[in-house]
Amino acid sequence: MRTLVDVERRYGRMRSLLSVLMCIAVLLVISSCATTPLGEGELRLLRIQVPENGNLRVSSSYRFIINFESDGSAEIIRAVCICPGSSPRIYRPEDVRYGSKAGNFSLWLFACDYGTQRLECYVDYVSSGKRQRSNSVYGLTYGIN
Repeated sequence: MRTLVDVERRYGRMRSLLSVLMCIAVLLVISSCATTPLGEGELRLLRIQVPENGNLRVSSSYRFIINFESDGSAEIIRAVCICPGSSPRIYRPEDVRYGSKAGNFSLWLFACDYGTQRLECYVDYVSSGKRQRSNSVYGLTYGIN
């Protein structure tokens, strides 16, 4: 006959196993998204390089570099950056470097605001005569005086 203690142990082990399996499933989903091949004419942003380790003076502008991958047929029209609580701001990408697969461009931006902020950026691009929007990348900034 099972005691209450045995049932609780078994239930606890089952919950632990279920938690581990859920974590593995989440990691597999995330990694599969990151390695999904590009579609024809697609441009995918990979990351935003935030200068000064994110510690930015609010009154100064800084050069941010955004890395992307593309099949080579996409042309970036504009970049859009959004700070929390602000309207989207439109920028013209500078120094756009297209590669056979990977490329980058730079933007001159100000820190979002004082304290820790999450900056979001995406681009509009043209591929095969159609205007499209990329995925978003995020960077953390810490606005200082």
